[in-house]
Amino acid sequence: MSASAQTQGGPAAPAPQMHATLAQLMKGIMYPSSNVFFSAQSENPADVPPAKQPSAATDPLASVFGKWEAVENSALAIAESANLLIIPGRKCSNGLDVPITNADWPKLVQELRDAGMAGYKAALSKNQDKILEAADIMATSCSHCHEKYRKPNLASRCK
Repeated sequence: MSASAQTQGGPAAPAPQMHATLAQLMKGIMYPSSNVFFSAQSENPADVPPAKQPSAATDPLASVFGKWEAVENSALAIAESANLLIIPGRKCSNGLDVPITNADWPKLVQELRDAGMAGYKAALSKNQDKILEAADIMATSCSHCHEKYRKPNLASRCK
């Protein structure tokens, strides 16, 4: 559909729908994706043998879309997941709203997005030294947010 059709009363984009808490997003997207990315620090993804049935592999590095492509895709998943962190109405697992209106939240989300893109660029290079640099950026991004929003015993903790 052309842009002019949309401005002339064409179908509107569907509204975002949320089905997961922030913790579920972390466990389902960011944690597994970061593990794939961080694994490239110590093992060259090019050396990971394919699974016996790559289309059914549970290890992304050994799947049909494995090796360096899995690292690229994982970094992109992290960058794209930043968009999910700014949708109004998402809840933390403790029932609190995700703190999208806090002054630091947009900065932390952008830092995550930038970390994912740094990881993607490093994965494209297929250079483990660049992966090490990007992994440091990613770990720092994660720790900045976790330091504030995952500290135990805080009334405002979002988990």
